[in-house]
Amino acid sequence: MKKELEDRVQKAIDNFMQGYGCCQSVVTAFADLYGMDDNTAKKVAAGFGGGVARMRMMCGAVSGMVILAGLDCGQTEGADREGKSACYKVIQDLLAKFKKRNSSIICADLLKLNKEDVAHSSYEASERTAEYYQRRPCVKKVESAAIIFAEYLEAKETNV
Repeated sequence: MKKELEDRVQKAIDNFMQGYGCCQSVVTAFADLYGMDDNTAKKVAAGFGGGVARMRMMCGAVSGMVILAGLDCGQTEGADREGKSACYKVIQDLLAKFKKRNSSIICADLLKLNKEDVAHSSYEASERTAEYYQRRPCVKKVESAAIIFAEYLEAKETNV
């Protein structure tokens, strides 16, 4: 992987370790490629943390890849079915790679939470303590999503 892309993966990790959510961490690491500043990227991605507002649905890091893929190849004309389909294919491929490497794209599964844990999940963000970072695989999921998106960009560049 190119140094520039390795640096973006490291930026995603650093973002997470600074307290940003999984989605924010991934999106912000690549947002400038699409003309988006850090603050806008953080705001756009803010609600996806904890598997969408701590509801433990799709992993925030995975949601970050979806946002980035939309910025990269999303259609802008409503009737552009071909463009929409092409973007969906890119996203499905990215998600399949994440699932293959991480066993799931679902936050609750990645955190090994049962249905009762998920049902009692509150909207309050967890405090970022040493214990939090130790017991959660999130930083590895952020790294994985950033690597997968970087690989996508690299492959796209070599196929042009």
